[in-house]
Amino acid sequence: MIDSSPNKQPNFDNTEVAFRQKTNAELKKAFWLFKMIGNNFLTKVGPTITNFFLNIGLPIQGAIKATIFQQFCGGETIAECDKAIAQLAKGGVGTILDYSVEGEEEEVVFDETCQEIIRTILRADGDPNIPITVFKITGIGRFALLEKLDAKQTLTDNEQAEFDKVKLRCEMICRTAFDKGVPVMIDAEETWIQDTIDELALDMMRKFNQERIIVYNTYQMYRHDKLADMKADHLIAKAAGFILGVKMVRGAYMEKERKRAAEMGYPSPIQPDKESSDKDYNESLRYCVDHIEEIAIVCGTHNEDSSRLLTYLLEEKKVAHNHPHVYFAQLLGMSDNLSFNLADANYNVAKYVPYGPIKAVMPYLFRRAQENTSVAGQTGRELGLIERELKRRKL
Repeated sequence: MIDSSPNKQPNFDNTEVAFRQKTNAELKKAFWLFKMIGNNFLTKVGPTITNFFLNIGLPIQGAIKATIFQQFCGGETIAECDKAIAQLAKGGVGTILDYSVEGEEEEVVFDETCQEIIRTILRADGDPNIPITVFKITGIGRFALLEKLDAKQTLTDNEQAEFDKVKLRCEMICRTAFDKGVPVMIDAEETWIQDTIDELALDMMRKFNQERIIVYNTYQMYRHDKLADMKADHLIAKAAGFILGVKMVRGAYMEKERKRAAEMGYPSPIQPDKESSDKDYNESLRYCVDHIEEIAIVCGTHNEDSSRLLTYLLEEKKVAHNHPHVYFAQLLGMSDNLSFNLADANYNVAKYVPYGPIKAVMPYLFRRAQENTSVAGQTGRELGLIERELKRRKL
């Protein structure tokens, strides 16, 4: 019997709750997809082969859309995401619409991306099934420009004008979020552009987080300096009278960060080991819950221990499961055992639902596949849970 009492604790091993939104056919497809992803050879050579086929015009988009794209993405447009939004909502899980086009360089594309991000906010307006939105600063500004700013190099007049446009786009997005009452998260990126992103995010929080949570910045706890940064930002927020929005993740650029540090001869910004990342991540959760009226947190993790810890901390402090300053978040197609069991226990939960043209979203998809093979036990964990549910359904 499923316990729906307001204060029950989630059972992350409950596959019936985790997969009850999936049909038998969808569950079987997910099983074979994770089997394929678990093959390291396919994960390593897949990106090269797929990009080659796409570039020479081979008609493989249909195959991609029916498999890996369908597992990890909502569609190619906001409208195509409606099915995923409705399916998640049936299990009490919200949607974070994530326009996942990246690596662009042209001003006209940055303007178009800005307008598309604003459209995600307008789509979320008045829809409780889309509680949060998100964007990347590199979606609305040139990477090399941010890199120059982080390096404290003097901008030319043209570059300053270009950065003024980036700030204007950022403010347009955050102001729309404020006007519509739809919170927006600013994603973290590489360390060598992150200081500029952090400054923009704090500036947006000063403007829009005075009365309620609207803007979140992202803190990557696989960096050894980010716990201290988050605490320092809290003091800034407290002094200035705004709510600090904290999206807490472990991080997404570890191999790239270590490689660049080694090549350029500076100390790696990455924690020495996973235990250090876990320690800082969990300490950050404790800190945020201790200051829950002044800090709003999105706990972005696929880690069961951290998810469980946050539920215990909320119980300990007698914080309501559905407190507006606490969200759990996972990626579409991954860790359904966390998302749906947390939602079943009345916690606020939302899934990142990436969307965009297939070719443009491929870098995101390959990162998800590689993440599933590089994170210890992730693919095996997903497969094991799906297998158990297939057996429970006698399939």
